[in-house]
Amino acid sequence: MKRIIICMLALVLAFGTGFVLPDSDTDVYAAKSAYVHNPALNVNVMQDVIADPSAVYGFRPDPASERLGAFADESWSDPVKVEQWKQERIAYHNDFVLMYDAWKSMESEGKSIEEIARRVSGMRNEIRLAAYDNNPEGLARVKESNLQKYGNENGPTAESLFEKYGSWQKVLLKAFSENPGMDACLGLYDDYYDNYSKVGALNEQKVQKYTVKKGDYLRKIAAKYYGDRSSWRKIYNENKSAIKNPNLIYPGQVLNIRIA
Repeated sequence: MKRIIICMLALVLAFGTGFVLPDSDTDVYAAKSAYVHNPALNVNVMQDVIADPSAVYGFRPDPASERLGAFADESWSDPVKVEQWKQERIAYHNDFVLMYDAWKSMESEGKSIEEIARRVSGMRNEIRLAAYDNNPEGLARVKESNLQKYGNENGPTAESLFEKYGSWQKVLLKAFSENPGMDACLGLYDDYYDNYSKVGALNEQKVQKYTVKKGDYLRKIAAKYYGDRSSWRKIYNENKSAIKNPNLIYPGQVLNIRIA
């Protein structure tokens, strides 16, 4: 008995008294994130990130994301590195002022909306790449990602953007769009929140639709949305009519994920 008590005291001294039951639910957004606006409500955020209580701001890039997957292996729990990336991100946002000035200058010269959109969208690509001037490995990853997604290592061409959006006005506005997922990972989500709605990057839903992918299971999906694998029961309870056995979900199945 004495030996058991000594062992228990040793465990308390080593790990503290914050014992957590294996099936306890951890609300990563309340416990970790200091955001006024919950990034997890934004579908456009959650398609690119994973909730992670160990990350500085409660989120990190999702390895499966086409846009941010290249950054998933970085140390998002390292406050020094994250602060550095945050400052780089702020500088990147500030460069948008140059794009806006170019827009207004060309407009005053009587340039067409197509000419302005072509110039500004090209500047956007230049700014994206310039953000990695001191990070050759990061630049290589971004160029590879651009090549895979757009067929052009420098980013989307004006022609491809026009084909996608159908108007030069929309091409111009989209040049000022933010990636809310990266902002969420870097503590900037509230700072640019008002901009997201202007550029179509704000899609808040308390219940989100998630399409099961190959290799998915409930604990993995729970980790993505709640930052806690043991929260799989939240998803199961929300989808009991569709999930007969919590150990059996299949690609293509659409699940409801309740965020709040």
